[in-house]
Amino acid sequence: MATFDFTPMFRSSIGFDQLPDLLAHAAEREANGYPPYNIEKIGPDDFRIVMAVAGFARDDLEIIQAENRLIVKGRGKNEEAKNFLHRGLALRQFVREFDLATYVEVTGAELENGLLIIALRRELPESMKPRVIPIAGDDRAGTSASLRRAA
Repeated sequence: MATFDFTPMFRSSIGFDQLPDLLAHAAEREANGYPPYNIEKIGPDDFRIVMAVAGFARDDLEIIQAENRLIVKGRGKNEEAKNFLHRGLALRQFVREFDLATYVEVTGAELENGLLIIALRRELPESMKPRVIPIAGDDRAGTSASLRRAA
């Protein structure tokens, strides 16, 4: 596997410190498509991940959020004792990882009709939200002089 150095590209970037790590991590992931999933945008700051986990019970699944990463693990059931004539349902164990943007948190999860639904919400801290700065004074010359004295 070829390794790429993206460092020169990010020397002039500000605020994208995690982007090289995200690219490197994406290249390392295996291309396994199990279990299939959808990512839906519900609103401006609300998202959900829907994973097809038919056959898995609530106790077989584990959801972990660590920093900006969401990890979903499924423990497959050992059904070797059964005598299958045809086995088309894959209940093998899996680990699926998702990189989350900054300030995205998991708000809940539910298992319904074989679908694991994970709700996500982006919550910007108050210091990051835009705010309107009021402009004091009027057009008289004395106002600008008082602002200069206050500074």
